Amino acid sequence: MFLNFDGRPSDSPFVERVWRCHTERAGIFLSVAASHFEMVVTRHRGKTFLTLRGPETKATMVDCPAEGEWLGIRFRMGAFMPALPPGNLLDRQDVTLPDAASRSFWWKGSAWEYPDFENADTFVARLARKGVIARDVAVDAVLHGHSHAMSIRSAQRHVLRATGVTHSTLRKIERARHATNILKQGVSILDTIHQAGYFDQPHLTRSLKYLIGQTPAEIIRGNTQLSFLYKTTPLP
Repeated sequence: MFLNFDGRPSDSPFVERVWRCHTERAGIFLSVAASHFEMVVTRHRGKTFLTLRGPETKATMVDCPAEGEWLGIRFRMGAFMPALPPGNLLDRQDVTLPDAASRSFWWKGSAWEYPDFENADTFVARLARKGVIARDVAVDAVLHGHSHAMSIRSAQRHVLRATGVTHSTLRKIERARHATNILKQGVSILDTIHQAGYFDQPHLTRSLKYLIGQTPAEIIRGNTQLSFLYKTTPLP
């Protein structure tokens, strides 16, 4: 595999995961469906820039250059930028922010120093204090089945505004990512159907082909590079 990933969890109420990767050679990888809003810092051929990415509702093939380095801050579902909601960034409608200097970028008239793997949580805390990042706490309740005091329409509105996609879409994406992880760990296709909550093998295959870009058998063989995956559990 030509993409080398490393990642860590976060204690921040805004951040799900911080990851980094690098390449030594160019290649093509499968960018799998993802539920989360991300900030990604790219360093390549002497240039550095920060890109905002929204959820991805299907798998896509992506060309990746050689000798690049990337740092990603993956936000928790419900964390978003009020000035640029995740729905505006859906399915690779990415926004790259302008440079302020070699080590900083512009956002809303202010220069911000690029984060690194170690200080990403501190960087996000600064963004939150300035109101650049917000968090809809109602989304956690909705996603974990605790929104009894809220109408269905209100719950759906909270999720769509803060994540950019519907609750149903989030559940499908997280289930497919969970199924992919357990297949890669050596769990059989039949056991994966049961553990991930699919009806049958055709249901699993259709879901993974669309959201991950591969059939269960192709995932087991592991011949194609996938974007960053880590252990997850499906939403209730």
